[in-house]
Amino acid sequence: MVHLSFAGDDFQLHNGRALFWPREGALLVADLHLEKASFFARTGQFLPPYDSRETLERLALAIRETGARRVITLGDNFHDSAGAGRLEPHAAGMLAALTRAVDWVWITGNHDAALEPGLGGTVVEELELGGMVLRHQVKPGEHRPEFSGHFHPRVQLKLRDRRVRRACAVISRGKGATRMILPAFGALTGGMDAADPAIVQALQPASRIDAVLPAAGRLVQLPLWRAAA
Repeated sequence: MVHLSFAGDDFQLHNGRALFWPREGALLVADLHLEKASFFARTGQFLPPYDSRETLERLALAIRETGARRVITLGDNFHDSAGAGRLEPHAAGMLAALTRAVDWVWITGNHDAALEPGLGGTVVEELELGGMVLRHQVKPGEHRPEFSGHFHPRVQLKLRDRRVRRACAVISRGKGATRMILPAFGALTGGMDAADPAIVQALQPASRIDAVLPAAGRLVQLPLWRAAA
């Protein structure tokens, strides 16, 4: 884990995809997209049907290693609102055990806006916690510090003469609210270039926008956009 400061508070990036908030004992994750493979299987696009297991195993590890007492998901928890009903017994058992072990809040997203209660935990559209707002997608005009997901940001890096893509968080500062877009956590999620105009525009107004990710045990901050002087 690497430490980062956001809106005057301390956080930790866990494996580059989850954010731990020590003051609240909360683990924040975005875009699990559980049961994505089974969704595509219905249209004849067959993918290995183990994405939910892998995602939940990652989540269990993050809870264990951070000691989180609470998990807050930032939307698109399932790839569609009917995804919970397609969980195979092993994955369903894993999810039930996790939601019993910690205080769990499901924030809904555009993929699972009709997510029904009954999975364990609480289902909400957004949440305010510790003076910060948590939702699935950036909200224009928001003046409170904000966490969101939705965009699956990632960056391309050159490492030892190889170009690799890494999930990242994106943070905007100045002018408007301080905002953070979390990387996608799910095992079967693609990504969008963190400097894509859609992301930059969503975070306006801002003075600066940076990608942040862990590398070699330290926090790397890459400038994506700066306001003109």
